[in-house]
Amino acid sequence: MTLRRGIAILFLALFASGGAHAGVLPEDRADILYHLYSGGGVDIDGPSVLVRKQVGPSTSFVANYYIDMISSASIDVITTASPYNEERKQWSLGMDYLRGNTTMSIGYTSSVESDFDAKTYSFSVSQDMFGDLTTITLSYALGDDIVGSSLDPTFERENDRQAYGVGVTQILSRNMIAALNFEVITDEGFLNNPYRSVRYEDPGTALGYSYEPELYPNTRTSSALGLRLKYYLPYRAAIEGEYRYFEDTWDIKSDTASITYIHPIGPWTFTAKYRYHDQTGAAFFKDIFSRPEETNFRGRDKELSPLTSSTFKLAAAYEFIGGAEGWKFIDKASVNASIDFLHIDYHEFKDLSTGAAYPDEPLYELDAAIFQLFFSFWY
Repeated sequence: MTLRRGIAILFLALFASGGAHAGVLPEDRADILYHLYSGGGVDIDGPSVLVRKQVGPSTSFVANYYIDMISSASIDVITTASPYNEERKQWSLGMDYLRGNTTMSIGYTSSVESDFDAKTYSFSVSQDMFGDLTTITLSYALGDDIVGSSLDPTFERENDRQAYGVGVTQILSRNMIAALNFEVITDEGFLNNPYRSVRYEDPGTALGYSYEPELYPNTRTSSALGLRLKYYLPYRAAIEGEYRYFEDTWDIKSDTASITYIHPIGPWTFTAKYRYHDQTGAAFFKDIFSRPEETNFRGRDKELSPLTSSTFKLAAAYEFIGGAEGWKFIDKASVNASIDFLHIDYHEFKDLSTGAAYPDEPLYELDAAIFQLFFSFWY
């Protein structure tokens, strides 16, 4: 579930880039997306459709429908469970209201799969200040999740999430803009995976270890501080740098940095991006425990392990309808394609799929490719 939700956020991030800024409503547009993730024994793909429409001079509405289908034989699955196929459906509605230099936005998102039901309510307000050179944004989101299990129809646990955010965007010069964002997220409820297990040393077995269910704390508070700088080069290109620091009450700390180069040539726009991520492990993570119930909390999720990842992205966009006249009711249209190459080194999580005897299993590495193809129409 964690991987799928992370992939969904990644794919839908491209839509967020077209959201409202204070003092300006989003343009009327429609986006049609196909995405594909393949790596680590997991395949996720599906379509998404998003439509934005302004109603009157002060109000804009947005609707999105998203489907992903997963086929999983990941390292977590093949060592403790059976491969599976599943489908997740997500839809969302939102509204932006503009009054002077203030933009207020509300949104609702529902995500449903066979063993997970999530609802999110969000609100934000943005204000332009100092001659429109500065924009301050305050945001709040409330999430209500219900976790189930395909192995037990009676299993039902809740998870409540709250996210608080504040951001400042500042125009520094004719060619440079900066954005500083701070976010705090609190989670309370059932935060682990009902299918995942941890292993502990057991000399009496042929493998040398046995399994027991994982057990997480029922609260988590995380905070993140991010800085983004974008500089427009004299020849219409742009370069963007970003840094983000993250920490939580599970003792995970991470640093993420990226650099992006954007270069337009006629109707084409080319993008290259490199992203680096490094994190420590959770306080209760271990690849193997010395005995059953060794600690109060226990986890063996590879995403809680110390890890380092690198992502290289190439993207191209082509504007095939544009100019002063457009085509019928369409003012502009573009096709966009991108591919990400992801590599993750897990520093303490062992690969049990190799068949190597304990304790000589190699550390796990993941390579994945992420492909997106979408069409955008402005009207």
